[in-house]
Amino acid sequence: MAASGAVMVDSCVLLDVITADHRWESWSAEQLKRSLIAGPVAINPLIYAEVAFAYERIEAVEEVLPRHLYAYWPIPREAAFLAARAHAGYRARGGSRQTILPDFLIGAHALIARCPLLTRDARRYRQAMPGLRLITPEGSS
Repeated sequence: MAASGAVMVDSCVLLDVITADHRWESWSAEQLKRSLIAGPVAINPLIYAEVAFAYERIEAVEEVLPRHLYAYWPIPREAAFLAARAHAGYRARGGSRQTILPDFLIGAHALIARCPLLTRDARRYRQAMPGLRLITPEGSS
């Protein structure tokens, strides 16, 4: 599924740019620009939904996530399974959430697609998805 040079972008990075977040907009915009130049930049249904939450109309979401810039990838079954296993590990470590965390599905999707995830929320991804390449403010891993 992954194209050469593909990057999956987490909703937090997109929302930093969309909302002009005073702390993170500059870093997120620069990283997003680099990723778009290298292309393609992928989003999945969860990322789309997390951005869409702030809008009343789908047309507005389509304007901020235009199809010519963002590749929309459905989540494969293998990623859903990996996310379920990550959630089981989270629960075994004392996590309280009953339903699978969106980050597990996003991280598992990027891992299965063999592309890095552009995010600034690395802690949970690093713990739940060993081997997932991350692009973070702390640097790539």
